[in-house]
Amino acid sequence: MIRAVFLAAATLVALTPLAHAQGFETPARAAYVLDHTTGTELLAKNADEALPPASMSKLMTLYMAFEAIASGRLSADQRLPVSEHAASYGGSSMFLDTTDRVRVEDLLRGVVVLSGNDASAVLAEALSPDGTEAGFARLMTERAREMGMMNSTFANSNGWPDPRQRMSMRDLGILASHLISDFPTFYPMFAEQEFEFDGRVPSNSQNRNPILGLGIGADGLKTGHTSEAGYGLVGSAKQGERRVIFVITGLDSTESRRVEAERIVNWSFRQFAQRDIGAAGTRISEAEVWMGERNRVGLTLAEDVSVLLPVMSGDDLAAEVVYQGPVEAPIEKGQALAELVIAREGMPATRVPLVAETGVARGGFVPRVKVAASVLFDRFGPEGLTLPGLDPLAEDPAPEAEATPEAEPATPATEDET
Repeated sequence: MIRAVFLAAATLVALTPLAHAQGFETPARAAYVLDHTTGTELLAKNADEALPPASMSKLMTLYMAFEAIASGRLSADQRLPVSEHAASYGGSSMFLDTTDRVRVEDLLRGVVVLSGNDASAVLAEALSPDGTEAGFARLMTERAREMGMMNSTFANSNGWPDPRQRMSMRDLGILASHLISDFPTFYPMFAEQEFEFDGRVPSNSQNRNPILGLGIGADGLKTGHTSEAGYGLVGSAKQGERRVIFVITGLDSTESRRVEAERIVNWSFRQFAQRDIGAAGTRISEAEVWMGERNRVGLTLAEDVSVLLPVMSGDDLAAEVVYQGPVEAPIEKGQALAELVIAREGMPATRVPLVAETGVARGGFVPRVKVAASVLFDRFGPEGLTLPGLDPLAEDPAPEAEATPEAEPATPATEDET
């Protein structure tokens, strides 16, 4: 493996947990904060512990409903029946009954804004392979695994207390990130603060997200509360070009949830600044090439790259290019060859793919012989060479000039020669 220093800076620092490095403590039982724009993890406290998610698990039902609409298996205008099972749910509710046939779009808002347990169950039964909420819950678990959510299992669609209903805060952060990135047309629904449905329950028409409307860029996603789980929130906020996602749970009141959510948003934006490293296509370094028509190839950024820096740490960072080399030809333009590893004090390393700037064809016979000879020379010295007269480190000799015959001396002419 070859490592090449790219940016001159302070010596590579040991990576420490970011929350401690920045002095941020939270009373939440578990928490996870992600800078969505750069993919930087800002805080992780018990982030991988599988905990009761309460209504925050409704985000998984919403994600799968959005997928069904995008694939054409469900329509926003389609009306769905309400089963006795769905209507039997208490807690936060749209107060549906079995005589209702409700538009899918209204059910979505009923879940997002009103946190309707009944609305979530109606959607689940419509999408279940066997028509039951339990069948849909099994599908939720399978889909979560496919999305990389390895600490999530589901027993129902809405977070109703069940010992089998568990999610980690990191998994909820992954899910929130997918909702934002995969369904930009649906995401604005999470910022809606009121939904009256048909006016049947005026007292349940307000979004429970406590930081919407505070002027801090908050625009989602979902609250949760049970006596077992405590008060929790999956939230997101955007300021300028930066977006932050956070998840908290285990707080003891709605007020402590509001205070902690606002505090995390302010800390995330005020204590970190975004720095651009380079645009896609920027040449960063070179890699050695084996058996190619050229012995080096440029390495460029595969995508635009920016990183977060703690505002109090200055601009010092260190980076190195890492790859397995030399890289054997042929090489295609755009082929992933290396990584740029960027380290900042007190923050996790950022790893960025680097790709071949140009293609490199496999060398012909003479370049390949010279490469092989060079390897033998490096390993065994001149004695290892078996091709007389071939110095692998020498430049190709200039062609010898072609000899021209000397002219015959001219015979002087005489006057009497006829």
